[in-house]
Amino acid sequence: MSYIPQEIESKWQNYWSEHRSFEPSNNFDLPKKYILSMFPFPSGRLHMGHVRNYTISDAFARFYRQQGFNVLHPIGFDSFGMPAENAAIKNGSHPKTWTYDNIDYMKKEFYSLGFSFSKERELATSDELYTKFEQGFIIDMYEKGLLYRKKGLLNWCPNDQTVLANEQVIDGCCWRCNTPIVKKEMNQYYFKITQYADELLNDLKTLENGWPKQVLTMQENWIGRSNGLEFKLLLDDKSKEKLHDKFDGFEVFTTRPDTIYGVTYTALAPEHEIVSYMIENSLLDENRISTIMSMKNSSSIDRQKEKSGVSLGISVIHPLTKKEIPVWVANFVLMDYGSGAVMAVPAHDERDFDFAKKYDLPIKAVIKPSIGELNINEAYTEVGVLFDSGEFNGLNSNDAKVKIIEHFETLKIGKKTINYKLKDWGVSRQRYWGAPIPFIHCEKCGLVMEKKENLPVALPDDIKITGEGNPLEKHPTWKYCKCPKCGGDATRETDTMDTFVESSWYFLRFCADKTNWEKEPFSNSQIKYWMGVDHYIGGIEHAVLHLLYARFFTKVFRDLGYLDFDEPFDRLLTQGMVLKDGAKMSKSKGNTVDPDEIIAKYGADTARLFILFAAPPTQELEWNDSAVEGAFRFIKRFFDRSSGIYKTTIKPTIEHSKLNKNEKFARKKVYEALQRAIDVYNNRYTFNTMIAGAMEAMNALTSQENEDVLTEGYWILTSILEPVIPHVCHEISQNYFELKNFTKQEMVDEVLQSDSIKYGISVNGKNRGEIEVAVGVSNEEIINLAKDNVVKWLEGMSIVKEIVVPNKLVNLVVKPC
Repeated sequence: MSYIPQEIESKWQNYWSEHRSFEPSNNFDLPKKYILSMFPFPSGRLHMGHVRNYTISDAFARFYRQQGFNVLHPIGFDSFGMPAENAAIKNGSHPKTWTYDNIDYMKKEFYSLGFSFSKERELATSDELYTKFEQGFIIDMYEKGLLYRKKGLLNWCPNDQTVLANEQVIDGCCWRCNTPIVKKEMNQYYFKITQYADELLNDLKTLENGWPKQVLTMQENWIGRSNGLEFKLLLDDKSKEKLHDKFDGFEVFTTRPDTIYGVTYTALAPEHEIVSYMIENSLLDENRISTIMSMKNSSSIDRQKEKSGVSLGISVIHPLTKKEIPVWVANFVLMDYGSGAVMAVPAHDERDFDFAKKYDLPIKAVIKPSIGELNINEAYTEVGVLFDSGEFNGLNSNDAKVKIIEHFETLKIGKKTINYKLKDWGVSRQRYWGAPIPFIHCEKCGLVMEKKENLPVALPDDIKITGEGNPLEKHPTWKYCKCPKCGGDATRETDTMDTFVESSWYFLRFCADKTNWEKEPFSNSQIKYWMGVDHYIGGIEHAVLHLLYARFFTKVFRDLGYLDFDEPFDRLLTQGMVLKDGAKMSKSKGNTVDPDEIIAKYGADTARLFILFAAPPTQELEWNDSAVEGAFRFIKRFFDRSSGIYKTTIKPTIEHSKLNKNEKFARKKVYEALQRAIDVYNNRYTFNTMIAGAMEAMNALTSQENEDVLTEGYWILTSILEPVIPHVCHEISQNYFELKNFTKQEMVDEVLQSDSIKYGISVNGKNRGEIEVAVGVSNEEIINLAKDNVVKWLEGMSIVKEIVVPNKLVNLVVKPC
């Protein structure tokens, strides 16, 4: 009987499908595990990053099924998005056809890898049924005041011709195509995520035992809560007159009120309303206007690099000293943080210092080190002592923050304020292949929600994708409709939703089953039983995108009465990238590995074993062709050696005390591997150490000849390796154990207890030998055996001291006779 992976794997994949082996039970009295990997975009073919992600989740799912848990392990496709439209432009295909053809192909790839997904709960977020339920949620959120529409300056991707949320701008570029973004003013729908900022931040503490610290830190920084002082800088009379008395000043926020006496200029964002007014009313010369417009059209990341500014020729009054302070426009000031205006203290802020040096603005120090001299050639940003700060001289700068805020509040010229970097989530996208926003524009009634009984608002199929503008806006008939409120002529909203909306609740949709799949998104009883997700697996690149949005949606759904918990994911595992030749795999670099080719040559089990054995899941994995070959050889040897075991439906009973040394050692290695497996699946997730333990056990089993020990070893090893290499383990188990060993394996403690103990022998602190003695031997006998072992090191010496460190070491202290 030879190992032919293609035959074995095809057999078992058909068996699992026919027997509905991976469908969860509706018996909610059973203990449950919900195992989920972040679902893929249907790009057409799986890559090795996908294989790694889903092999990890599959190992968890299979392990917990063996432990007696009711396991939900679903898969879906995040199937809306720009790539489908780009493919339509390139290939002349319809986005829907391209998407669903890719889904069909990727499902076959999942099947060929033996992933134990529930087939009856598969979904694609572009399914009209999914859109129907999602649009219902959107209407509920609008009625709750959590969705609104306003005009704003938005991140615009010139390549994809669509708006991006702040979280989707990475280093000033589009997260998907890497094109530098520009700012564009237009109407946009927003989720009021800032209403949940405090809760999103505070609840991170509840995730500390289940989420990587790096992800928690990234979310904490993105939310960016900061305490400080908010106050108004008032324009002087001459400046108010210049601005036609349209403005009397502007608000600023600072986290450094201790530096208030060091303010020497203020800076506005290029988009600030005062700046816009001055441009519109020709209050600035053409050169300044040109510079400001250039700032506006730069990406936010570019605006943080080379500092640029222009003087506006107006001034404000310092709130305490009453001195005039010049007002500038600076490219580093952004409208999406605070009020779009800052007080500048160049002596104590590096950015302000560089700007002041460039434009020869005053620099006034007001904090100095408590010990040593102040270096006036750089910004001093550490804690220190205030000077030249009026009544606050001599205060520690931390204490001064509190005192100065109190002073502003007493004078009623400012107040203590909490500010956030997090901004409301803009969800409008100007594209076709997305979920339509279920609103209607009526000249008489204004913005009107579609009636729920009319959902879904589905996309038209007869569409032309040219890459120019919004295809829905250009469609000849689709947008024209009747107002649900007055019955008059109206037009549909032609913007579609950000695809991160779909991925913000898909994990809840999987809780529904075929009994209610068509009727409702999920039921209360299903949500109560299955949620939260016990293990969630995916890339760390989603830390402040998908993971933050999913947490927000969960809290919103709680407040809408759909569920009664606060957080969706109990444990999060962020897997590392798969590299080849030291770089991330990509088609452009020509360093990709096709999973289909690996499966065709070696089988799916080899791919799965290599993926889990090559590196711990949270670390980067370097592709290694020879290691893949090694994984195949191990599986072949594991299969071939099974011919030496006998058929049984119960684990062999073995009298351990009657075994010889090799047999005892083999059993010990098998149970050590079992112990590692239990620890890996429940605590550490280092599958590589578990697999290494199984390989060590196989070597030990091969070095002994007891048929009972070999059969027991296979009973246990096929059980603990089934989550990793399921096809070959099922084949062996069916041949010999009738699949009865795929259950919880119990430890046998006596197996791990040794009959003997090894002692190192040290003479004057140097290692000189080693002895192995039976358990229970007296210290006197241990010392005598140790002396006999190192007799040459004792010649001409007298023993001063004899020390036995239990179960570890004999230490002899000697001196010349």
